[in-house]
Amino acid sequence: MTEQIWDCVIVGAGPAGLGAALYAARDRFKTVLLEKFAPGGQINTTDRIENYPGYANISGPDLTEKMLAQATAFGAELRSGAEVTALARRPDGLIEIACGKDKFTARVVVLAPGSSYRHLDVSGEEEFHNAGAGVSYCGTCDAPFFKGKTVIAVGGGNTSVEDTLHLCKFAAKVIMVHRRQEFRATKVLVEELMAKVNEPNSNLTLKLDSVLAEIKGAGKVEKAVIKNLKTQAQEEIGCDGVFIFIGMVPNTAFLKGFVELTDAGFIRCEPAYLRTKIPGVFAAGDCRTGAAMQLVTAVADGVNAAMWMKQYLRDPAWWNSKPE
Repeated sequence: MTEQIWDCVIVGAGPAGLGAALYAARDRFKTVLLEKFAPGGQINTTDRIENYPGYANISGPDLTEKMLAQATAFGAELRSGAEVTALARRPDGLIEIACGKDKFTARVVVLAPGSSYRHLDVSGEEEFHNAGAGVSYCGTCDAPFFKGKTVIAVGGGNTSVEDTLHLCKFAAKVIMVHRRQEFRATKVLVEELMAKVNEPNSNLTLKLDSVLAEIKGAGKVEKAVIKNLKTQAQEEIGCDGVFIFIGMVPNTAFLKGFVELTDAGFIRCEPAYLRTKIPGVFAAGDCRTGAAMQLVTAVADGVNAAMWMKQYLRDPAWWNSKPE
């Protein structure tokens, strides 16, 4: 049997993968998307997207449907329920992708498995983590939906501080919960945070040495239980939303030993061209180092990977060239 060789195999059909599929297929490259679950990734849990250019308001599932239809119209194929378990580069330069009982062979691979928000796993978190119920993991995405409301923000790193300050531009009251006295965020961000706290009539208050213990409500978030770790005392606070900013977990465990990963599991790649250490293998979206963790930048990553793929296929020696 003649081996079927794909020009481009894309691992993951989230925004980065769909962006790559559109550009690769439109350039007439034989392209397939391998998706473990269903296309769309994290945006499928979002009922209102207002920061994607061209759409004043669109749901995550609707945007996924449009992006997928556009890519498949140009010939890209989708294989849902296709979990990639291993990859290997052959001596002839082709890349083999193990996917259950199936095996795919590609000239180029775009790794776009995305990442998942780290959860606290407290009571109520999963219940209210659905469209409009009040639990969110992205201040940049969802802060405008809480204009004039009271919200809880949990975390102490750079993203937590930045997104909490962003929440303060919209919410009437923001209560930031952090399990320690000191923040892990950079000094300049902590200074900005404290300056906001100390403003006259500030809408930001801190609950330090404390954790979020429970989220309560009937159909939507109505209250949060905060526990002080030093006194063990618990306090119930009325609120309209809970933002959990405790980091991301890249979906890259299956790539260990194939590409270079950071200690946190993000794919190391060259930011200019998105090239990994393996010739022919690009990384795109939230799974890579330096990602902005936004829908539009994930799509742009996928597009860039597909564009640079052409350069590699024309001239494989380009892979080892220095960025201009």
